[in-house]
Amino acid sequence: MAEKNFVLINARITFKNIPLHKLAHFAFKDVSVARESFMKIKDVSECVIIQTASRVEAYIVMNRPKGDIPDGRRLDGQNLVINKIQETWIANSELEQWDIEHFDQTFEVYVNTDVYEHLLRLACGLDSLVIGKEEILNEIKDSSQTAKSTKHSGRILNKLFDSTIRIATTIRNSSKVAENTLSMGDVAVKMAEENAGIDGKKKVLLVGTGETAGMVAKTMNKKGYAFDVTSQLIERATDFSKILGGNPVEFVDVLTGFDKYSIIIVAATADYFIITFEKIKRVMKNYKKGMLILDISDPRAIEETVTKIPGIKLLFRDQITEMDDEKLMEALKTKVSSVESLIEKEVPILEAAMKNLEPEQVVKDVAASVDTIRERELQKALSKLGLKDKKRIKIIEELTKSVAESIVSVPTKTPEPESK
Repeated sequence: MAEKNFVLINARITFKNIPLHKLAHFAFKDVSVARESFMKIKDVSECVIIQTASRVEAYIVMNRPKGDIPDGRRLDGQNLVINKIQETWIANSELEQWDIEHFDQTFEVYVNTDVYEHLLRLACGLDSLVIGKEEILNEIKDSSQTAKSTKHSGRILNKLFDSTIRIATTIRNSSKVAENTLSMGDVAVKMAEENAGIDGKKKVLLVGTGETAGMVAKTMNKKGYAFDVTSQLIERATDFSKILGGNPVEFVDVLTGFDKYSIIIVAATADYFIITFEKIKRVMKNYKKGMLILDISDPRAIEETVTKIPGIKLLFRDQITEMDDEKLMEALKTKVSSVESLIEKEVPILEAAMKNLEPEQVVKDVAASVDTIRERELQKALSKLGLKDKKRIKIIEELTKSVAESIVSVPTKTPEPESK
């Protein structure tokens, strides 16, 4: 039997390469079923999936003959491995035809060292939607624990995730990267609370479905605030709401019902004014209440002339960030730099620890998995046969054990040459 080693693969789609409102299409319908599907790919022995509002990632272990490492930059690696992962991903999600045809443009695949570095960065909060937030570390812990409980994570991924969580916790504690961390969403919601007050009587509208809008939605959800969400395409608002909450509303209905909102947070990505004085002047003609509009878009998406309407208070992104403590932002940059330096030192240590996993122990783990399957299938067969004779049952059981042991047994030492 050829000596084998393991290859770590990370396949992912995140908010960095696809709009948040589209991410719902790439999410797995059932994460447990998706893990099981990846495990059916030839040579795959373990799988952990991290699925959140801002990312879908699969961590896969493949047992390969030494020297045969799947590489997305090699044609044979693509044909043998990546295509199978893509096919499995597509089969377990609800992608539209356009997404399937352009799947390779949003899909990222990395192996070994790149996987260690990415998972450490993620656990430390550097690759999160909000830098430093503790939430992603808890999501990683939950994902690993769930895979352990279903036996989809074994010796290799258990070691990887346990080590990463331990290292990231140490780095987080020493760098204080999570302290006083504020996203643009946190700042916008804070400004709304301080300037208008958010309660059950005041209707709140979020305009936009991009990355910044996602930050606002996460903060709103964390605080338990209800809100409507809109985009110039209702499909975007609907997809966004599936993963980040909010009640989707047609943009045209927003314009005709503009006066029913007390707080409007605009986080659009358009390069023109999507809300102007002319578009809302009629519906706001007899407006008597107060309205706070926070435009955190870059560039601005609200025409400043809307302030001609009595009762409207408009704040732009630059005004909001000026009110926020700039010292906090500078402190965060320093913390991020410190965390990156610590990660750079830890990656080779983690990689060395992973390489030291004994092949013999991997074989033992495979043997244990085979025995579990053997026992399960044996019980199914005995139930169908309806056997009662203990002696016959014993003979069949010994036979299945012998077959299983023959399949997984490999020499752990070089055999002595036969004497002539």
